[in-house]
Amino acid sequence: AQVQVLYQTLENLHKACPHHLGDWYFSGNYPTPGGNKVVNRAYMNWVEGKNQRAYV
Repeated sequence: AQVQVLYQTLENLHKACPHHLGDWYFSGNYPTPGGNKVVNRAYMNWVEGKNQRAYV
């Protein structure tokens, strides 16, 4: 059996998923603004002793 691997360009990835622009895993552009927000909220939850998710 043959396996053919196709790679999506970042530009086409953004076109395919216009409402999900967190491409840091593929682009290396990390952290994203949304990622910073989640990390900051997680830290504040820990400092305040809250046992809850930092994202919804």
